[in-house]
Amino acid sequence: MAMKDVFPRRIVATEDYPPNIALARERLEPLGVELVEVEESSLQQKLPLVDGEFDLVIDRHTCFNISEVARVLMPGGSFLTEQVDGRDLTDLCQAFGRTPQWPFFTLDFLLGRVKSAGLAVDIAREWNGKMAFKDVGAIVYYLKAIPWIVPGFSVETHGRYLLRLQEQIGKEGKLTFSHRLLLIEVRKV
Repeated sequence: MAMKDVFPRRIVATEDYPPNIALARERLEPLGVELVEVEESSLQQKLPLVDGEFDLVIDRHTCFNISEVARVLMPGGSFLTEQVDGRDLTDLCQAFGRTPQWPFFTLDFLLGRVKSAGLAVDIAREWNGKMAFKDVGAIVYYLKAIPWIVPGFSVETHGRYLLRLQEQIGKEGKLTFSHRLLLIEVRKV
């Protein structure tokens, strides 16, 4: 609330993940932020927003329709997004006999879409790091919270994989998996 006096005239947040909608409404509406519910993971949906209305669009870890972003940005406006690389946690997926669902979603793929929407790239970065787990319970918690990593995950159906991972943790003290993120800032010219 301390910075509310410097907020722009209109701030809109979109949310597509049902568990987050109530939380977003609870936290953002008291600040005067309008919440727009969008269809989960739809790249076709036209947002109920005016053309050229925003000087800044921010997105973190959700899909977006780059044409809609370009449409709602005013000339000179910026779009900043951090995304999870589609090859993120490939080794964790493989530990459960799976492969990533979106391996094509890379920085090159994202930049191709951005350029096709007529936006100029100011920043484009990849980040590679590690995610460590010291016990199998933490892996279970993570996979329940982030269900798209191993679709259909449950302790009952994936117990044999968990036992194998627990054995590795017993030997190594922890397990590390490759974590990959993307960051771009683009501008409407």
